[in-house]
Amino acid sequence: MTAMRFSLARSAAALASALAVSAALAAAPAFAQTSASPLQAAPAPLPADFRIAPKAESFTLDNGLQVIVIPSGSAPVVTQMVWYRVGAADEAPGQSGIAHFLEHLMFHGTTSKPRGYSQELAALGGVENAFTTADYTAYFQSVAKQNLPWVMRYEADRMQNLVLEEKRVNAERDVVLEERRMRIENEPSSRLAEAMNAILYLNHPYRAPVIGWPEEIQALRRETAIAFYDRFYTPNNATVVIAGDVQPAAVRKLAEEIYGPVRRRADPPPRLRPQEPQPPAPRRIELADARAGQPYLRRDYLAPSGVSGKPGEAAALQVLSAVLSGETGRLYRALVTDHSMAAMAGASYDPDMLDYSAFAVYAVPRAGVTMTDLETAMDAVLADIRDGTVPEEELARAKRRLLAGAVYGQDDPGTLARAFGEAAALGRPISEVQDWPGRIAAVQAADVQKVARTYLQPPRSVTGILTTAPAPAAGEAKQP
Repeated sequence: MTAMRFSLARSAAALASALAVSAALAAAPAFAQTSASPLQAAPAPLPADFRIAPKAESFTLDNGLQVIVIPSGSAPVVTQMVWYRVGAADEAPGQSGIAHFLEHLMFHGTTSKPRGYSQELAALGGVENAFTTADYTAYFQSVAKQNLPWVMRYEADRMQNLVLEEKRVNAERDVVLEERRMRIENEPSSRLAEAMNAILYLNHPYRAPVIGWPEEIQALRRETAIAFYDRFYTPNNATVVIAGDVQPAAVRKLAEEIYGPVRRRADPPPRLRPQEPQPPAPRRIELADARAGQPYLRRDYLAPSGVSGKPGEAAALQVLSAVLSGETGRLYRALVTDHSMAAMAGASYDPDMLDYSAFAVYAVPRAGVTMTDLETAMDAVLADIRDGTVPEEELARAKRRLLAGAVYGQDDPGTLARAFGEAAALGRPISEVQDWPGRIAAVQAADVQKVARTYLQPPRSVTGILTTAPAPAAGEAKQP
């Protein structure tokens, strides 16, 4: 198929990707993920009144569909994203993977386009993709501005007229199972990450992988997908984001004409999910696998998200992650530069979750360094930031690195559409995206120390260790 599809966020593949870079920046709204390399000079402080996409507008159609319009960039191109407020954490027990499975099936066609739109989109020079997380599912296209009405009709059509043929559904289920084998079961780092996630969350549905457990994927049927589609893929559960060379008034007219007639099919229930109990104790898991390219150490701490945390906590956790990350960050300096114990080290935190998130620290040992020694050194860095202070110069440098992404993302329609759409899918107003730089700028050293003391506590943690193991000898039974 032309469409490419993948799972993000809770996907174990995210861990392997994080370890592929030597200086991972703290996760932030999507625009911050495009920030400069730590080897580039830090930008000057932003103006105090700097806002992200200040000309962005939001309105709601009579059928409940939210539309966000973001004029940006200078090239005659636009990005459209459609965000549905449903993800893996909204699945019924025993149906893990249905949100991601339906994402695949959405490319199968409609009553008027039985083979879908992908070939026509490619002929127009457009690109498309989709992704599923624990909290939302999103679809996007980037096209020349004159083709915006065409992609809007595409999404309006499959929002209400999806057709699923039994034979093709069964074949697509096999594709998903193969995707799981390739991305998780054949990737030791992904297997470890999946297990760590299931241990970190004792009760919350975030513990299930976005792609689903294999036995439950195998049980998914056409009827399951249709029921999920009819319940959640309704305009009053969706947000359309259009960014690029557009004018809000013109987009509103198109939206009313194209999306306005799409009728509500359901009223999805409130997103009330089981909550986590107080973590009882630190947890550990070790995986030895001959296929592991390199050993590594990772620790995840249960943390609040930007939605569930107290005011200011998510911003302080983002700055804490920036203080620890990058080639000027504390973990890298201590473990890589100063003591040559690790080949890479860093931290990450994603505030863009509905209920909880994980604050992660990781390191890859150099040859001859034991995991015990590496973990002891990592713990010393974390203890220092919990018990000590963050100097003003270090704090300012970390905040500038985070805010650099806000500047670099201003002219990228795709980046802006991702940031605003993600916020909307989590029930947040566009002002929260626009005002994000101000929240980061307001973080003080005491705020960073407070969240470190509160959330980087052993009982809230899961430590994972991946080690290489000798391959089984010829004829020797493999361990399960």
